[in-house]
Amino acid sequence: MLDKELLEFLERFFSTSNLNKLHKTYGGGRIFLSPIVGVASGNDPIFKKFKEVVGPEHLTPIEMWLASGQDSISPSKLRIVSIVLPFSDEIRKGSRNAIQLSRIKLPAEIYSLGRNYANAFKAETLRQLIKFFKKRGYKAVAGMLSESFSIIAKGGFHSTWSERHIAFAAGLGTFSLHEALITDLGCNIRLASIITNAPFKVSSRKTDDPYKNCLFYGKGICRECEKRCPGKAIDKNGHDKLKCYEYGQKIARKMIQRIGPILKPHKRRVNGKLRPEVYPVGCAFCQFDVPCMDKNPMANEYQ
Repeated sequence: MLDKELLEFLERFFSTSNLNKLHKTYGGGRIFLSPIVGVASGNDPIFKKFKEVVGPEHLTPIEMWLASGQDSISPSKLRIVSIVLPFSDEIRKGSRNAIQLSRIKLPAEIYSLGRNYANAFKAETLRQLIKFFKKRGYKAVAGMLSESFSIIAKGGFHSTWSERHIAFAAGLGTFSLHEALITDLGCNIRLASIITNAPFKVSSRKTDDPYKNCLFYGKGICRECEKRCPGKAIDKNGHDKLKCYEYGQKIARKMIQRIGPILKPHKRRVNGKLRPEVYPVGCAFCQFDVPCMDKNPMANEYQ
């Protein structure tokens, strides 16, 4: 019953929230289509594994729960609800129209705007979910909203709460050559999650293979993401986060010049310290016009 209530709540919020809309200059349409969710158990051993895979600073659900000021509880009583937010068809279609400047290729403005507005919508979705659980007598915390959430920029980039890895644990998808998560709704998505003591049924993972849904790792074909990347941050060995970041900064500088007045600021904590406001606009060339953009290209392999 609670599962149904949650889905109905999310459907309603996604369809009515003004934060899930583009600026009127770009038509005012929806940023995200209807979400899908998965649920992991707080005592799943995979969360301890993430300290090796992601980084030693990555928190387990019980660590994030306690760090967010909640009372002690058995990890087995916690549920981690992961949410896939798929970009709208309008944004995906518009994102095929890249902007070519003399020295740099920029994503379509409609994508950069949607990517920027996504942060405020995700944060409000999580705040509303905390209220949703509280009204029903349960507690909830969101890693993204916690002061314990930080990007760790030491010898690379990772965070203390990786939404992609949380979604993998919740059975929503697997990783790819470009490191995005390929879900049943594709990789051109955003992710959010919330930890609660509400008694949800745990979702089963279709596979424990972290790259099952990627055509390159599964069949040795594709590499379309590599061809699409203007920053040359992807090759057969995977995704170079530093090259990706550097090219993304170039895009940010140019895009802020183009649509800066209608972008929303975002606060980011890096290495535990709050940084000045930034205006994330994304890149995502590797997620557009690729076989995994809006579907799982390996779905038939599960049958």
